[in-house]
Amino acid sequence: MSTAVSPSFGQSVALVAEREITSKLQSKAFVISTLVLFALVLAGILFSGFAGGSLSGETKVAVTSDSSAALAEVPGLELIEVSSVTAAEDALRNDTVEAAVVADPASPTGYTVVTLHEVDNSLTSLLSVAPTTHVLEPSATDPFMRYIVSIGFGVLFMLAATMFGSTITQSVIEEKSTRVVEILISTISTRALLAGKVLGNTVLAMMQVIGIVVVTILGLTITGQAGLLSLLGAPMVWFAVFFLFGFILLAAMFAAAASMVSRQEDAGATTTPITMLIMIPYVLIILFSDNPAVLTAMSYVPFSAPVGMPMRLFLGEAQWWEPLLSLAILAVTAGIAIVVGAKIYDNTLLKMGSRVSLKDALKG
Repeated sequence: MSTAVSPSFGQSVALVAEREITSKLQSKAFVISTLVLFALVLAGILFSGFAGGSLSGETKVAVTSDSSAALAEVPGLELIEVSSVTAAEDALRNDTVEAAVVADPASPTGYTVVTLHEVDNSLTSLLSVAPTTHVLEPSATDPFMRYIVSIGFGVLFMLAATMFGSTITQSVIEEKSTRVVEILISTISTRALLAGKVLGNTVLAMMQVIGIVVVTILGLTITGQAGLLSLLGAPMVWFAVFFLFGFILLAAMFAAAASMVSRQEDAGATTTPITMLIMIPYVLIILFSDNPAVLTAMSYVPFSAPVGMPMRLFLGEAQWWEPLLSLAILAVTAGIAIVVGAKIYDNTLLKMGSRVSLKDALKG
């Protein structure tokens, strides 16, 4: 008579991870929300790229033979020569040009800007004589682009970590409340169950992050933003690497926190501190994207390193060894979180009823 052989630790982890991944991929809500997220990211990049291109395009200006020479060296203008002032006005009314510049002896500059409905301040500023400027310490990146990229890193980290952290929390509590967990741990260990949940959701989160990176590259390529793409290339790769370890850290904490309660209604009491750890980097990166001291501190704190370090790499403010050191700190912290989380998970998974305090969870 043959006896059933219990699966090994590795096999148990793989089975649980496969179950987590399969259940999510079979969920229409998850698949649709992911596709919508990809579509929104692509649409945002395409809109900003094409809008930026149209805004930075040359202004079409009608000029006569008397005024064309004076504007020949002005950047940002596409000069369309017409035969007379009347022809210039006709071009304006036909929307062939956006403005006209005609000779005017009575004007202090020798010419007059003619528009159809209102004064074109952008053209006026182009024609104005500005003093020479000299910046002692010029910024390596455009301030607006700095702000947009900081929001991008912050939002991506917050959304992915929150979404899959919530998934882990719901899964653990559901298994406890329905007592399915009692059947599961009769075959596999609690640590294998925890490791499988963390692994499965980490794979799903990384798939989503990598998908967003691919969509971003596609959008920047379509809109011809090769310069921005070259600046974002290495930081996006580093973001994916940091996110991997950062999410493992958070996933272990979410699973441990969820095992301390038996009802979904009580989950907020144990998971809110973890959610705050996710929100703080998002707020800081937006408020202090132009503050090197804050960004440097963020890049070495494990919970904010996945946002802070890629941002500093994008800005060119980090030395080559800094991301390696920051990643080592994050990896060690993630390892500690897994050990502590496994202890809490093991001690509280079968405890039903009221919420287990952290002190009791650690004591067992």
